[in-house]
Amino acid sequence: MSDSPVTNAPVGPQEKPILEKLLLLRDQLLLLKQDKSTYVKSSDVIPLYEQVIEQVSILNQVRGPEHLLQNRVDFVLDDSLQLISLFFMAVGRNNEAPALYSTTGTITRLCHHLKEAAFYSKRDLESLGYTLDKMQATLDHGKDKYSEQLLTRIQYRLEVCQEMLRELYDFLATLSPEMTPIWEKLVSILRAIAALNTRSKYNQKDLHELRDQLLQLKATMKDGKLPDEQGEVKDGQNLVVPLLERCLKFTEIVEQKQGKIDERFSDVYDKLLEIRNQLDRLTMTQAWSLRETDLFMWQRKLDRIDDSRRDGNFFDAEGHAADLHAQRTLLYLIRRGYAYIYQLLIASEPVSEALLPIYNQLLTLRKCLVEVKKAGGVSNPRELYPYSMKLNSIDNMRVDGKFQIGKDIPEGQGSVNDLLAECYDLAYELRTAAEEENEDE
Repeated sequence: MSDSPVTNAPVGPQEKPILEKLLLLRDQLLLLKQDKSTYVKSSDVIPLYEQVIEQVSILNQVRGPEHLLQNRVDFVLDDSLQLISLFFMAVGRNNEAPALYSTTGTITRLCHHLKEAAFYSKRDLESLGYTLDKMQATLDHGKDKYSEQLLTRIQYRLEVCQEMLRELYDFLATLSPEMTPIWEKLVSILRAIAALNTRSKYNQKDLHELRDQLLQLKATMKDGKLPDEQGEVKDGQNLVVPLLERCLKFTEIVEQKQGKIDERFSDVYDKLLEIRNQLDRLTMTQAWSLRETDLFMWQRKLDRIDDSRRDGNFFDAEGHAADLHAQRTLLYLIRRGYAYIYQLLIASEPVSEALLPIYNQLLTLRKCLVEVKKAGGVSNPRELYPYSMKLNSIDNMRVDGKFQIGKDIPEGQGSVNDLLAECYDLAYELRTAAEEENEDE
């Protein structure tokens, strides 16, 4: 496979053995990723993790103070750590330090794009902040368990993310509470226009509805400023007014283009559309079909396209820049791709893929029991018989309180057992309530 980013510095003679070893390790990780004949076990991953960390240690000794140098060694190492991170998630070790590496990379990309786009909601930032706080707690918890070289790399990446998040919050600092609902509405409309622009069937009626909302807002303007719901002009005009103008301008462009992108960029567009659609499907079926390592190739495909830009824009084969419509359309698809990957990473359960079929069955059972409870419960305990039968059949799979797959005891036993206990508790509550109701009658 080709390395994702552009290589900057040459590889020195002392680093060539490290590069050769890392290339072999990356190949082993990729082969393990491609093998779907059996589930991945910790015993498959840990030896490879230890060998990668050994190369990190050697690299640090060779470089000394030049550790921030970026050459092909760093990019192959990044691939290796990315794969190790996703494998830790695949075996259910989400709450351990190595699993954090991949998510920090995705959050960095998302923050870069939010800053570049200059429009986002506070909810976007709150989600990222919550995830980063959880990751920091996980990293602190693993200080005595994992390599200092790995922990230092992840800590640095977390600090970069936190700094970028602070910058994103600072950008919204002039937005008064009264103007926040208008800002959020404009962000939502602009995203809706961008999504409409990439639909397989372009619908003018939907676009006109969005434009009408924008024109209604514009009609309330006084002396070039947008008032709040009470008709007062509040702080934040430097944000909301340009965003309203940007929305209206993009609406005009999208209507002119009728969902057709400049032919010079149609290949990139088709690739990004395919990535977006595949990741969208994965978010719908993720619990049943996703092995976290599958995300690696999607990440790298996005990285290659994102890194091919110059000064933020896309260029054709002859070096001519994309027009505003092509640029915004391609950037929207890249950002959606990274957003889907982030969503899939944070939705990953701390359960080995070997136990996921059982875990997912219990999730479905819990959902059904919760819905039954919301609907008023059951009128007769016998109505719970199908649920009890399923719970007992899953419970009987345990050996000495643990779920075994062959002779292995996969990671995630605590999560599966907790979910099983929760289902039993819900069934017990429903049965008790039905019995009490029957006694009263």
